Amino acid sequence: MLLENTMKSKIIIGHKDFADFPEFNIENIKIKMDTGAYTSSIHCHDIEECLVDGNKMIKFDLLDPGHELYNNESFKTHRYKEKKIKNSFGATEKRFIIFSTIILFGKQYPIELSLSERGDMKFPVLIGRKLLKGKFIVDSAKYDLSYKAKLKEQKIILTPLTEK
Repeated sequence: MLLENTMKSKIIIGHKDFADFPEFNIENIKIKMDTGAYTSSIHCHDIEECLVDGNKMIKFDLLDPGHELYNNESFKTHRYKEKKIKNSFGATEKRFIIFSTIILFGKQYPIELSLSERGDMKFPVLIGRKLLKGKFIVDSAKYDLSYKAKLKEQKIILTPLTEK
């Protein structure tokens, strides 16, 4: 009974989907659930720590010029930390982690994102266990559930306008 109640409060998400990152003006970016990773990561380049008015900040460009959602915009934030992360090959590397928000199923969630150069990867964003835990159950047989819910919601809003 306890397990059943716990499962009912979680949202089922597929192994891949699309998400929005409002702070970066990015909508419908491909994401993949990575239950083997603790921290989520996002593809970016030109990652550097810098000083702005005497304050440490991290500067980065999301995605790269070859990506369809690339907007040639550099971002800076003081909300970051440096962390040692084990990559998919088992090697430990230092990465910068930024604090942001992600929208899934019409709801905004806080997310920590590891800044990583993933240009050769199919999915520019990996979602790790830190975001998934307690909120989502990953069903590897399903996909695009958040995106389909978003389209359905938009259709409900648009339907009355098209019927007139």
